[in-house]
Amino acid sequence: MKEKNILLLSIKDFFTPKMLKYALLPFLVTLILMYIIFFIVAGIGIDNLATLDVQSTETTIQNGIPHTESITAQLQGSEIMQYLMSFAFTSWIATFLIYAIGGFLTLHASIFIAIIVIGFLTPVVMKELQRRHYPEVEMIGHSNIFEVIFFLIKWTVVMIVLFILLVPFYFIPLLNIIAFNLPLYYFFHKMLTFDVSTNLCTPEEDKQIRYFGKNSLRLKTLGLYLLSLIPFMVFFTAIFYIIYLGNSYFIEVKKLRNNNFNNNMIN
Repeated sequence: MKEKNILLLSIKDFFTPKMLKYALLPFLVTLILMYIIFFIVAGIGIDNLATLDVQSTETTIQNGIPHTESITAQLQGSEIMQYLMSFAFTSWIATFLIYAIGGFLTLHASIFIAIIVIGFLTPVVMKELQRRHYPEVEMIGHSNIFEVIFFLIKWTVVMIVLFILLVPFYFIPLLNIIAFNLPLYYFFHKMLTFDVSTNLCTPEEDKQIRYFGKNSLRLKTLGLYLLSLIPFMVFFTAIFYIIYLGNSYFIEVKKLRNNNFNNNMIN
Protein backbone atom coordinates (compact mmCIF):
# COMPACT_ATOMS: atom_id res chain seq x y z
CA MET A 1 0.00 0.00 0.00
CA LYS A 2 1.32 3.44 -0.91
CA GLU A 3 2.22 5.82 1.88
CA LYS A 4 -0.51 8.24 0.80
CA ASN A 5 -3.11 5.51 1.15
CA ILE A 6 -1.82 4.52 4.59
CA LEU A 7 -2.06 8.15 5.70
CA LEU A 8 -5.61 8.55 4.36
CA LEU A 9 -6.67 5.28 5.95
CA SER A 10 -5.20 6.39 9.29
CA ILE A 11 -7.00 9.74 9.15
CA LYS A 12 -10.26 7.93 8.39
CA ASP A 13 -9.67 5.57 11.33
CA PHE A 14 -8.89 8.48 13.64
CA PHE A 15 -12.24 10.17 12.98
CA THR A 16 -14.30 7.11 13.91
CA PRO A 17 -16.36 7.47 17.12
CA LYS A 18 -14.38 4.82 19.01
CA MET A 19 -10.97 6.30 18.19
CA LEU A 20 -12.15 9.81 19.06
CA LYS A 21 -13.32 8.44 22.38
CA TYR A 22 -9.88 6.94 22.97
CA ALA A 23 -8.30 10.28 22.01
CA LEU A 24 -10.07 12.02 24.92
CA LEU A 25 -8.12 10.13 27.57
CA PRO A 26 -4.60 11.30 26.57
CA PHE A 27 -6.01 14.80 26.15
CA LEU A 28 -7.51 14.91 29.65
CA VAL A 29 -4.67 13.14 31.46
CA THR A 30 -1.96 15.25 29.76
CA LEU A 31 -3.88 18.45 30.44
CA ILE A 32 -4.33 17.59 34.14
CA LEU A 33 -0.68 16.59 34.58
CA MET A 34 0.53 19.73 32.82
CA TYR A 35 -1.72 21.80 35.09
CA ILE A 36 -0.20 20.14 38.18
CA ILE A 37 3.37 20.49 36.87
CA PHE A 38 2.78 24.18 36.13
CA PHE A 39 1.84 24.96 39.74
CA ILE A 40 4.66 22.82 41.13
CA VAL A 41 7.25 24.61 38.97
CA ALA A 42 5.67 27.99 39.71
CA GLY A 43 5.79 27.22 43.44
CA ILE A 44 9.47 26.26 43.23
CA GLY A 45 10.20 29.46 41.33
CA ILE A 46 8.47 31.61 43.93
CA ASP A 47 10.27 29.81 46.77
CA ASN A 48 13.63 30.43 45.10
CA LEU A 49 12.70 34.08 44.80
CA ALA A 50 11.46 34.16 48.37
CA THR A 51 13.58 37.11 49.38
CA LEU A 52 15.69 39.72 47.67
CA ASP A 53 17.71 42.36 49.52
CA VAL A 54 17.71 45.77 47.85
CA GLN A 55 20.07 48.50 49.02
CA SER A 56 20.17 52.11 47.89
CA THR A 57 22.11 55.18 48.99
CA GLU A 58 20.69 58.70 48.94
CA THR A 59 22.68 61.89 49.61
CA THR A 60 20.96 65.16 50.52
CA ILE A 61 22.36 68.59 51.46
CA GLN A 62 20.89 70.36 54.44
CA ASN A 63 22.26 73.78 55.43
CA GLY A 64 25.28 73.12 53.22
CA ILE A 65 26.09 69.87 55.00
CA PRO A 66 25.76 66.63 52.99
CA HIS A 67 23.83 63.81 54.63
CA THR A 68 24.06 60.26 53.27
CA GLU A 69 21.36 57.71 54.06
CA SER A 70 21.49 54.01 53.25
CA ILE A 71 18.18 52.27 52.73
CA THR A 72 17.91 48.50 52.94
CA ALA A 73 14.73 46.72 51.95
CA GLN A 74 13.79 43.08 51.64
CA LEU A 75 11.39 42.09 48.89
CA GLN A 76 9.41 38.89 49.09
CA GLY A 77 7.40 36.75 46.67
CA SER A 78 5.59 38.70 43.97
CA GLU A 79 7.21 41.93 45.17
CA ILE A 80 10.45 40.74 43.52
CA MET A 81 8.76 40.44 40.15
CA GLN A 82 7.18 43.86 40.62
CA TYR A 83 10.60 45.29 41.44
CA LEU A 84 12.23 43.67 38.38
CA MET A 85 9.38 44.76 36.13
CA SER A 86 9.80 48.37 37.23
CA PHE A 87 12.93 48.62 35.06
CA ALA A 88 12.62 48.46 31.28
CA PHE A 89 15.70 46.29 30.69
CA THR A 90 15.03 43.73 33.45
CA SER A 91 11.36 43.71 32.45
CA TRP A 92 12.26 42.74 28.89
CA ILE A 93 14.72 40.06 30.07
CA ALA A 94 12.27 38.58 32.57
CA THR A 95 9.41 38.52 30.05
CA PHE A 96 11.59 36.89 27.40
CA LEU A 97 12.85 34.20 29.79
CA ILE A 98 9.39 33.45 31.12
CA TYR A 99 7.88 32.96 27.67
CA ALA A 100 10.91 31.28 26.04
CA ILE A 101 11.83 28.86 28.81
CA GLY A 102 8.26 28.32 29.95
CA GLY A 103 7.03 27.68 26.43
CA PHE A 104 9.92 25.32 25.69
CA LEU A 105 9.45 23.30 28.88
CA THR A 106 5.67 23.17 28.51
CA LEU A 107 5.82 21.96 24.91
CA HIS A 108 8.45 19.31 25.58
CA ALA A 109 6.80 18.14 28.78
CA SER A 110 3.43 17.80 27.03
CA ILE A 111 4.98 15.63 24.29
CA PHE A 112 6.82 13.48 26.85
CA ILE A 113 3.69 12.95 28.97
CA ALA A 114 1.44 12.27 25.97
CA ILE A 115 3.80 9.57 24.66
CA ILE A 116 3.78 7.85 28.06
CA VAL A 117 -0.01 8.05 28.34
CA ILE A 118 -0.79 6.65 24.88
CA GLY A 119 1.45 3.69 25.65
CA PHE A 120 -1.33 2.41 27.92
CA LEU A 121 -3.87 2.73 25.09
CA THR A 122 -1.77 1.10 22.36
CA PRO A 123 -3.15 -2.45 22.90
CA VAL A 124 -6.80 -1.40 22.51
CA VAL A 125 -6.04 0.82 19.51
CA MET A 126 -4.11 -1.98 17.81
CA LYS A 127 -6.93 -4.46 18.45
CA GLU A 128 -9.42 -2.05 16.93
CA LEU A 129 -7.25 -1.68 13.83
CA GLN A 130 -6.98 -5.45 13.61
CA ARG A 131 -10.77 -5.81 13.83
CA ARG A 132 -11.37 -3.19 11.16
CA HIS A 133 -8.71 -4.03 8.57
CA TYR A 134 -6.49 -7.00 9.46
CA PRO A 135 -8.52 -9.83 11.04
CA GLU A 136 -6.21 -12.39 9.41
CA VAL A 137 -3.10 -10.92 11.11
CA GLU A 138 -2.55 -12.37 14.56
CA MET A 139 -1.28 -10.00 17.26
CA ILE A 140 1.53 -11.96 18.90
CA GLY A 141 3.62 -9.38 20.74
CA HIS A 142 6.86 -9.90 22.65
CA SER A 143 7.25 -7.76 25.77
CA ASN A 144 6.51 -7.73 29.50
CA ILE A 145 6.13 -5.08 32.18
CA PHE A 146 9.75 -5.35 33.33
CA GLU A 147 11.03 -4.85 29.79
CA VAL A 148 8.77 -1.84 29.35
CA ILE A 149 10.00 -0.23 32.58
CA PHE A 150 13.63 -0.98 31.72
CA PHE A 151 13.46 0.64 28.27
CA LEU A 152 11.42 3.57 29.56
CA ILE A 153 14.09 4.35 32.15
CA LYS A 154 16.92 3.71 29.68
CA TRP A 155 15.54 5.99 26.97
CA THR A 156 14.66 8.70 29.49
CA VAL A 157 18.22 8.68 30.85
CA VAL A 158 19.67 8.81 27.31
CA MET A 159 17.37 11.71 26.49
CA ILE A 160 18.50 13.66 29.57
CA VAL A 161 22.17 12.95 28.80
CA LEU A 162 21.67 14.20 25.23
CA PHE A 163 20.06 17.39 26.54
CA ILE A 164 23.17 17.98 28.68
CA LEU A 165 25.72 17.07 26.00
CA LEU A 166 24.10 19.34 23.43
CA VAL A 167 24.13 22.45 25.66
CA PRO A 168 26.99 24.13 23.68
CA PHE A 169 24.85 23.99 20.52
CA TYR A 170 21.90 25.76 22.17
CA PHE A 171 23.56 29.14 21.52
CA ILE A 172 24.23 28.59 17.81
CA PRO A 173 21.40 29.80 15.51
CA LEU A 174 19.71 27.08 13.45
CA LEU A 175 21.79 24.36 15.08
CA ASN A 176 20.04 25.11 18.36
CA ILE A 177 16.71 24.10 16.81
CA ILE A 178 18.08 20.63 16.11
CA ALA A 179 19.90 20.47 19.45
CA PHE A 180 16.75 21.36 21.39
CA ASN A 181 14.61 18.75 19.64
CA LEU A 182 16.97 15.85 18.96
CA PRO A 183 16.87 14.36 22.50
CA LEU A 184 13.08 14.39 22.71
CA TYR A 185 12.72 13.06 19.16
CA TYR A 186 15.00 10.18 20.15
CA PHE A 187 12.64 9.32 23.02
CA PHE A 188 9.56 9.92 20.85
CA HIS A 189 10.78 7.55 18.10
CA LYS A 190 11.88 4.81 20.48
CA MET A 191 8.67 4.79 22.53
CA LEU A 192 6.25 4.90 19.59
CA THR A 193 7.90 2.13 17.60
CA PHE A 194 8.36 0.03 20.74
CA ASP A 195 4.71 0.36 21.79
CA VAL A 196 3.39 -0.64 18.37
CA SER A 197 5.86 -3.40 17.53
CA THR A 198 5.73 -5.16 20.90
CA ASN A 199 1.94 -5.42 20.69
CA LEU A 200 1.99 -6.99 17.23
CA CYS A 201 5.25 -8.55 16.09
CA THR A 202 7.42 -11.45 17.07
CA PRO A 203 10.99 -10.43 18.02
CA GLU A 204 12.26 -11.65 14.65
CA GLU A 205 9.60 -9.72 12.72
CA ASP A 206 10.43 -6.61 14.73
CA LYS A 207 14.13 -6.93 13.86
CA GLN A 208 13.37 -7.36 10.17
CA ILE A 209 11.04 -4.35 10.03
CA ARG A 210 13.53 -2.16 11.89
CA TYR A 211 16.39 -3.30 9.66
CA PHE A 212 14.74 -3.06 6.25
CA GLY A 213 12.36 -0.20 7.01
CA LYS A 214 14.38 1.92 9.45
CA ASN A 215 14.53 4.96 7.15
CA SER A 216 10.81 4.79 6.45
CA LEU A 217 10.03 4.50 10.16
CA ARG A 218 12.26 7.46 10.99
CA LEU A 219 10.59 9.62 8.36
CA LYS A 220 7.17 8.71 9.73
CA THR A 221 8.05 9.37 13.36
CA LEU A 222 9.85 12.58 12.36
CA GLY A 223 6.71 13.80 10.60
CA LEU A 224 4.62 12.95 13.66
CA TYR A 225 7.12 14.68 15.94
CA LEU A 226 7.03 17.85 13.84
CA LEU A 227 3.24 17.72 14.10
CA SER A 228 3.63 17.55 17.88
CA LEU A 229 5.62 20.79 17.87
CA ILE A 230 2.48 22.70 16.92
CA PRO A 231 1.30 24.05 20.29
CA PHE A 232 -1.40 21.87 21.91
CA MET A 233 -1.56 19.59 18.85
CA VAL A 234 -0.22 16.60 20.77
CA PHE A 235 -3.19 16.85 23.15
CA PHE A 236 -5.60 15.98 20.34
CA THR A 237 -3.58 13.81 17.95
CA ALA A 238 -1.62 11.45 20.21
CA ILE A 239 -3.86 8.49 19.33
CA PHE A 240 -3.36 9.23 15.64
CA TYR A 241 0.35 8.45 16.05
CA ILE A 242 -0.50 4.90 17.15
CA ILE A 243 -3.08 4.53 14.38
CA TYR A 244 -0.66 5.66 11.68
CA LEU A 245 2.26 3.53 12.84
CA GLY A 246 -0.11 0.68 13.67
CA ASN A 247 -1.43 0.53 10.10
CA SER A 248 2.14 0.68 8.80
CA TYR A 249 3.26 -2.19 11.02
CA PHE A 250 0.20 -4.33 10.24
CA ILE A 251 0.92 -4.01 6.52
CA GLU A 252 4.60 -4.90 6.95
CA VAL A 253 3.85 -7.85 9.23
CA LYS A 254 1.26 -9.12 6.78
CA LYS A 255 3.86 -8.99 3.98
CA LEU A 256 6.46 -10.82 6.08
CA ARG A 257 4.09 -13.59 7.08
CA ASN A 258 2.78 -14.04 3.53
CA ASN A 259 6.35 -14.28 2.25
CA ASN A 260 7.25 -16.81 4.93
CA PHE A 261 4.14 -18.83 4.13
CA ASN A 262 4.94 -18.84 0.40
CA ASN A 263 8.54 -19.84 1.10
CA ASN A 264 7.38 -22.71 3.30
CA MET A 265 4.97 -23.86 0.60
CA ILE A 266 7.77 -23.89 -1.99
CA ASN A 267 10.06 -25.81 0.32
